[in-house]
Amino acid sequence: MCWGFGMRKKKAFITGIAGQDGSYLAELLLEKDYEVYGIVRRHSIAEHQESRINHLDGNGVETFYGDLTDISSLERLIRTIQPDEIYNLAAQSHVRISMDIPQYTVQANALGLLNVLEAYKNNCPSARFYQASSSEMFGRSVDEDSYQRETTKMEPTSPYGCTKVFGYNMVRHYRNAYKLFACNGILFNHESPRRGSNFVTNKVVKTAVEISFGDGDTLPLGNLDAYRDWGHSKDYVRAMHMIINHTEPDDFVCATGISNSVGDMCKYVFNQLDLNYKDYVTQDERFMRAEELKYLRGDSTKLRETFGWEPEYTFETLMDEMIDHWVEHYEG
Repeated sequence: MCWGFGMRKKKAFITGIAGQDGSYLAELLLEKDYEVYGIVRRHSIAEHQESRINHLDGNGVETFYGDLTDISSLERLIRTIQPDEIYNLAAQSHVRISMDIPQYTVQANALGLLNVLEAYKNNCPSARFYQASSSEMFGRSVDEDSYQRETTKMEPTSPYGCTKVFGYNMVRHYRNAYKLFACNGILFNHESPRRGSNFVTNKVVKTAVEISFGDGDTLPLGNLDAYRDWGHSKDYVRAMHMIINHTEPDDFVCATGISNSVGDMCKYVFNQLDLNYKDYVTQDERFMRAEELKYLRGDSTKLRETFGWEPEYTFETLMDEMIDHWVEHYEG
């Protein structure tokens, strides 16, 4: 937002700016006339993640190489930039992979978050802070009405979920102990064409489109009966900006309130391509979790009533956008 003649623009600092959420958030903040800064890991490899922000670099966005495990670089950047808002979106965010690399997941997600909080507290304590928390914190815990909300007990079932519980509680601790404007957004699953194809939504869509073009004949997946509350990343980054600009620091669930299974997703996507998913989808033990989490559905009443937030995408329009993206990719 432009604050008028003689007033400076707001500055935002985003960890994980090259990821799905970071790139959409950067675009949103540029539309609101922010100066945007972010860090990217030197060896980000998933589909050349920096390609998500190449169109922004030099057009209001400045990026730096860095890593959440390197507190000296975080201290230097935050001290130099003096951001008004800090969004911590960087993480090892793949739940299944966190079971294969639990130590790294803890270092990146838990200790990394702690490093960001310390850099924030020591160098820019007047800024506002947003932490990307996750529905995976709830694990198998569900309220009697089959929803999860801010008051639902947290019982994570993966190293990823455990690190997110740590981060959630550390943000609340720093808020209370040091009087920082630090917030948590408890985000349920959110996807887009920018999601890495090792995540199930883009894996399903990309492979289905490949099959429709005659390139491939099987789609191996894990648990088809896992239900998730899937929304669009664009809707969720709007919520992030609302949360960090609230009158007081608080924690909010962000979710659509509608759950679909992986099997439901396969059926819809393949149907849109005039295919029967049962002819191509197989279950593979390699993609099963050691401790399966079968059901997530969020109640975002608090977010909706506080800010008037509503998702602009449905599950179907989200899937359609992802299908169109990959069809255009293969036609091009």
